Parts: sequence; structure tokens; C-alpha cells
Amino acid sequence: MTEYLRTPEENFADLPNFPYEPRFHQWQDLRMHYVDEGPEDGPIMLLLHGMPTWAFLYRHMIPGLVAAGYRCIAPDHMGFGRSDKPVDIHWYTIARHTEILTSLITGLDLNRITLVCQDWGGPTGLAQAAMMPERFEHLVIMNTWLHHPGFEYSDFIRTWNKDWHEGGAFHRSKPDAALLLLLSGGMAGPEVIIPAIRKGKDPGLKGRAAEDYKGFSAPHRGLPDEGYNGMRRFPLSIPLDSYDNGNGAAQTLHYRTLLEWKKGVHFIWGCTDDTFPEAWGRKWAGQMNARFDGLADAHHFLQNTHGEKLVELILDGKH
Repeated sequence: MTEYLRTPEENFADLPNFPYEPRFHQWQDLRMHYVDEGPEDGPIMLLLHGMPTWAFLYRHMIPGLVAAGYRCIAPDHMGFGRSDKPVDIHWYTIARHTEILTSLITGLDLNRITLVCQDWGGPTGLAQAAMMPERFEHLVIMNTWLHHPGFEYSDFIRTWNKDWHEGGAFHRSKPDAALLLLLSGGMAGPEVIIPAIRKGKDPGLKGRAAEDYKGFSAPHRGLPDEGYNGMRRFPLSIPLDSYDNGNGAAQTLHYRTLLEWKKGVHFIWGCTDDTFPEAWGRKWAGQMNARFDGLADAHHFLQNTHGEKLVELILDGKH
């Protein structure tokens, strides 16, 4: 049996713009949460989050996609959102996250899938298209990557990785990475967010910033430190640090496989992102002969700040 924690359901009560009924997929002795909204027989929009977010990230996109006739499936990786949170940090590997996502897709028998992926949703989600291309008809790739020889990791990623090792900003009890969404979205400045992260100081948020923080912090609020291990493991799984735990060899295979992809591909990029710079997104889009749309004022978590615009671009790219 896997020892795990489960976030109390009351943490998710009355979240802004997130009225969706929770659904669960059983994987071994753990349950994975997912949102399932829209017509049951509609084409699928598979919406994948990364670190440190969950399906709440797509709250501004789901209504527009459902209105366009799509069935939206937005899962939470294990350790995130409403999904169970194994307490052993070594339980979490990118290969395991990928395997569980495969189980969800096949368990729900999803086909005609448009994949929408960002951050770690790229390595876990693009793996599915590479392994099960018959289930996928279109890829929407946003501010992510697949490891491969010659990939140039940004200075920000290298610093981010170090911040989770001993002596780093997030190497502490109950690291509050949800605050990064507010910094990225311009809702609070570094003079507020950095002390809150480093010292656990109350950021004193109000208005939209307080609402967003309530949503993004909900999955871990009140949990013991072990409940944060899924979050910790993602930055420690970047292949430049941990090639095996990051599934580096498989990522390279999937990258090379998808360069031969003959179906629809659409890159949408937050161009102020220091994590995955615009130049990388444009290079990758060129390699795949794909459409590239850059959002000049969008950062890494573009779903949080530009949801309606993303829906507009995604639907336009499907025509």
C-alpha cells in the first residue's frame, strides 16, 4: 500500500470561477482527480498543468472551449490539486506521472484529442501523443520543452533547480510556491512575494490576488510537510539535474518522434517567460513546421492571465 495524504474537500469550497464537480480515476491504490466538462460525445480538449499548479489553472479557458462544443478533461498530477499525495518523495518520477496519465486516457477511452500542454504538462502529455498517436489529432504547445541533446536550459531553470536544493529559497518546510503565480501574473511585486516565500511572511493579499492565491494554494493548505513532496520533486526531476528521474531518455525519444508529426500543431507562447524563452518556442515551432503565436505581455503561466485569448487562438488554429 502506498502511504498518501488526501486534501480535505473543504479546501476547495467556493473557489472563484471553479464550480466543477470533482471526478476521480483510480490508479492502483491512489485516485487521480480530473475535471470533465462539456458534451460527452464532443471532441476532447486534454488540458495539462505543470508545477506548481493544478486544473484550477484552466478555469478561464474551460467555459469558452465547452461553449465551442469540446469536452474538456483537466487532470491533476499526483501530488497536486485534488489528486492523492504520496508522502515518499522518491515515489514521484516523470515516468510514473506519464504512466498514470496514460491510464487516465485509456481508462476513459479518450480519442479525437487536442492536447493543450504547458510546463511539465509538456513532457508528460507529449509523451502520450508520441506513444498513442492514433488517439490525438492536434497539439497545442505552450511554454514547455522536451529534453534532448543540445537543449539549452535557461539561467532561470538552472536557478530554479538550485532553489529546491539545500540552501535554496524553496528548501524549507511547506514551500509556498503558489505565490509564484501572483508574481508571474503581475498581481503582486517581488517586494511582497519574495519575503513571503523565504520567511513564510503573510503577503497581505487583496482582491484578485487573494482570490487567485486561495485557488492555487488550496491543494496544500493545512497539510503536513510531506504533502508538498510531489511539488518538490518536479524541479528536482529536471534532466539537467536528475536524468533518470526526469525520464531524460524517453523525453529525447518523444522529441525526435514528434518532429515527424504530420497532424496539426500550434505553438502559443508567453513571450516574457524567462523559463522557456520565446526564441526556444520559435525554434521548436520551426522544426515542426507549425504555427507560432506569441503573446507579448504573457509570462510563464499564460493560462492564468490570458485564458480567453488562448481559447480564441486555439479555436482559430483548429480551422
